[in-house]
Amino acid sequence: MNRIIFGDSQNMHELDDKSVHLVVGSPSYYNAPFDTPGLFHDYDQFLNIMGNVTREVKRVLDDGRIAAYVVDDITVDGETFPIVADMTRLFRREGFKYRGKITWKKPNGYCRISRRSGVLVQHPYPMYPHFDNLTETILLMQNGNFDYKKVPQELKESSRVNLEEWLGKHWHLSVWEITNVLPAKNRLETGIAAYPEEIPYRLTKLFSYKNETVLDPFMGSGSTLKVAVQLGRNAVGYDIDVELLETVKEKLGINRNGLSCGSFDIAIRNDAKHLRTQLRRKVEASRRRYATGLMRAKEENSPRHPSSRTTTW
Repeated sequence: MNRIIFGDSQNMHELDDKSVHLVVGSPSYYNAPFDTPGLFHDYDQFLNIMGNVTREVKRVLDDGRIAAYVVDDITVDGETFPIVADMTRLFRREGFKYRGKITWKKPNGYCRISRRSGVLVQHPYPMYPHFDNLTETILLMQNGNFDYKKVPQELKESSRVNLEEWLGKHWHLSVWEITNVLPAKNRLETGIAAYPEEIPYRLTKLFSYKNETVLDPFMGSGSTLKVAVQLGRNAVGYDIDVELLETVKEKLGINRNGLSCGSFDIAIRNDAKHLRTQLRRKVEASRRRYATGLMRAKEENSPRHPSSRTTTW
């Protein structure tokens, strides 16, 4: 059965132990301005929450199966955080094996010279370089060893990997060149750091069999769920932000006449949040505090302000 649960994936009690056969998702990019600015108090809180989700993923994922996370290091307020390395460590701590990684490369024209890399233009000297990022990491972690003999031959044949895709489209390489979801007016994923459907398409075909269950613990707009159902898998998605409900329903064609990618059972738990509204208010409050601070500093430095006057004795 296909399921959508709006609630915190630190607790996936709706899923039985070892009931999932593939995990594909992209955790929050910490406090990145383009994703969830100000969501976490600090990096330690982020890692603690990711560790709790990883523990639940370990519980629900079947033996030998793959958890694939699209992750990347991120720079926030001038500090770069090693998310790829730390996520690998969290998985290893829970007993996962490191299966490997795929580098997702975006088109060269996607990235323009930013303020970070532009520093060298102003100061063309050693120690000034910072680099604009064209890649992300698809981290592949395996829950122990997989028993290839237990898969029926008929199921193997029905889920056979297309060799024209594997070789002809260069899936066999550890670098996948895939166009990202580009900013566009009125696109469905506005305000959501969505990845292209080609990524879950490849991962689902390469690491799951027909009629198995694919889980996305960070559902977002529902790209993984849409692809999983289209490929004949069952899909389960968790997201804490209930404000994404209509976006997910639109992407999956739920309650729409005509095209639909499958029926879904939708549940909204008590721990779901109106996250985007909360973050927007937090950002607006932070901007107000910053503006107020500037005004006070300006007033204190004004010649008319008592504290700025000079007294001669």
